[in-house]
Amino acid sequence: MTIYFTRHGETEMNLLDHISGVTDCELTKKGRQQAAELAKKCAGAGDIDVIIASPLKRAQDTAAAVSECIGVPVVTDERLTEWDYGEYEDMHRTAEGFAQAKREFGVRMKGGGESLLQLAHRVYSCIDDIRANYPGKTVLCVCHGGVCRIAETYFNDMTTEQFSNFFMGNCELRKYDIR
Repeated sequence: MTIYFTRHGETEMNLLDHISGVTDCELTKKGRQQAAELAKKCAGAGDIDVIIASPLKRAQDTAAAVSECIGVPVVTDERLTEWDYGEYEDMHRTAEGFAQAKREFGVRMKGGGESLLQLAHRVYSCIDDIRANYPGKTVLCVCHGGVCRIAETYFNDMTTEQFSNFFMGNCELRKYDIR
C-alpha cells in the first residue's frame, strides 16, 4: 500500500505569511496552477486509486484538480482539517508566542484551539482507517502543512527540533510505502 500526502496550493494567507489553520480561504491563481501541476504529476504516477481531502476549500479545490485529471472522485474526511490555531488564526507566523505554542504538545492553542496531541490523535486515526479500509490501494491525502507534519511523524521518527522545523511546500508530494 502507498499513501501520498500533499499540501494544498498557495492561498493569499500563505502569501502574507499568515496562519490559516481552520480559516477557510481560496487558492490564488498560482495556487490553482500548482494544483494543475500536481494533477499532472499524479496522472504520471498512474497509480492513485483513492483521493481523500480535508473539507477546507483550499484542499477541496486542490483535490478537485487532481480528481478531474485522473478520474478518481474525492472523499472528504474532517480529520484532515488543518490544526485549529485558536487566537493565532490570521496572525503573522512570527506572532508572539506562536512558535512556542506549537511545541507544547499537551496544551491547547489559546482561544479554543487544539493541542498538538489532539491533532495527532485525529490524523493518526485517519491514517489507521485508511490503512484498514484501502489495503493494497494507493491513496492521495490532500490536506495542510500541520497535518502533513503529523503524518510525517506517523511514518518517520522525528525529534522535537525536526518536528518544529518540518515544512511542506504547496502541492509538494510525499510518498509513504507501507509493507
